[in-house]
Amino acid sequence: MTRSAWVIRAGRYGERDAWAIDRGVSGGGWQELPDLTEFTTRSEVEGLVHEVYALESQGTRISYTGQVWALRGRIQVGDLMALPLKTTRDIALGRVTSAYRYLADEPDPACRHVVDVEWRRHVSRTVIKQDLLYTLGSALSTFSPSRNHAAARLEHLLNAGEDPGAPLVGTGAGSTSSVSHSGEDDVVDEPETRPDVAELARDQITTRIGEEFSGHGFAHLVAELLRAEGFETDEAPPGPDGGIDITAGRGLLGLESPKLIVQVKTGQVAAEVVAQLNGLVATHGADYGLLATWAGLSRPARETVRHQRFRVKVWDSSDVVEAVLRNYEKLPDTITSRLQLQRVWMLRDPA
Repeated sequence: MTRSAWVIRAGRYGERDAWAIDRGVSGGGWQELPDLTEFTTRSEVEGLVHEVYALESQGTRISYTGQVWALRGRIQVGDLMALPLKTTRDIALGRVTSAYRYLADEPDPACRHVVDVEWRRHVSRTVIKQDLLYTLGSALSTFSPSRNHAAARLEHLLNAGEDPGAPLVGTGAGSTSSVSHSGEDDVVDEPETRPDVAELARDQITTRIGEEFSGHGFAHLVAELLRAEGFETDEAPPGPDGGIDITAGRGLLGLESPKLIVQVKTGQVAAEVVAQLNGLVATHGADYGLLATWAGLSRPARETVRHQRFRVKVWDSSDVVEAVLRNYEKLPDTITSRLQLQRVWMLRDPA
């Protein structure tokens, strides 16, 4: 039987991402609240929330109550936990190993309300299908993804590292999860009613880029982005390239610094690729290596890059999307005709 699945974000800007992974926990926030151990019912948590957040709106207090009670009383040992990482744009997946506890000795008050989690896998958002990304794209900080068979699909992602899609794990793409919430429906059980529009838009753009610019097309997109950034570039033709997909440099002929050797990969990058790129930079007299990877880096590759941070730079999918948004007006029609974007301004949700 599929256990309940939960999502807890680690701060609006991912400021607690590393803390959650390194400490083996999920939670944080709610620094205005005391230790919740003695608050054993939802009504007790509701009373505390209404007292502490008395100046907030009624709707906000209701939302806070549902999220705090989920952390305190509903998340159970064995449940699946997902953490969308703002810092890497991956999603960390793991299994809850303890119910709520309060870290009284934690010096940062924003890091005291937690459940313990054994983090088992990081997956790139690029391997997750758009409907599940929508389900995970709530503006709530704590919620239980309910639609599109989210719990079963996250379970499959945890075990196999790939998203099988809703039709393969249930009876219909629009169905809700089969996991029961024991009649305790709350705002956290319908997170899709509070979407994070900005994150959903970025996920849609990411998905479209992945669909439109695969294989050598991705290398061409990277080359055009570098041209938009002011580089003269030379693209290797499709086929064996000796590890060099693009060379780039400043100046009229592209011979001025910074001079780049670029490798482009659509799959996850291993540490050996980073080492190869570092060697090519030295062999060809370049200043830096740029590794453009759509599916991200393996953990050993991330460690290798960390030790080569002044020689090798990485563009992952989030960096490529950011470069597209930054340079969209400078890109040629061959790119923009396949990726038609428009800028939209809206008020930010104060909650």
